Amino acid sequence: MISETKITVRYAETDQMGIVHHSVYPIWYEAARTEAVKKIGMTYSSLEKNGVMMPLVELNCKYNVPAEYENVLTITVEIAKLTPARIVFNYQVFKHGIEKPINTGSTIHAWVGKDLRPINLKKQYPEVFEKISEWVGI
Repeated sequence: MISETKITVRYAETDQMGIVHHSVYPIWYEAARTEAVKKIGMTYSSLEKNGVMMPLVELNCKYNVPAEYENVLTITVEIAKLTPARIVFNYQVFKHGIEKPINTGSTIHAWVGKDLRPINLKKQYPEVFEKISEWVGI
């Protein structure tokens, strides 16, 4: 399943050339990922309160076409892979009026406990793993 999040580029997100600074895209990925987790029926804060953390272990980001101030963008996110140890998200950023994505990326997150040690999500939190699996269609 794909989740969509709309964002309008703010002035503070642009650089001296008037285009979105490269460092902003991962922030948008996080916003889209947070909305996707809500659509699954959870929140990041509820996961963390229950002892499940998702630290970032890898980020990939490809810039195709620049975005500029006040552009309306759609960030899509889907879960590309789910294992008891990790979760992989894929992102696409679309600019209104352009059919192909202006940016693509992915993030890999590990499942860890509050002590930041790896956990087997399927064994330790089967209800969470099941909810995510259903959303992914596994």
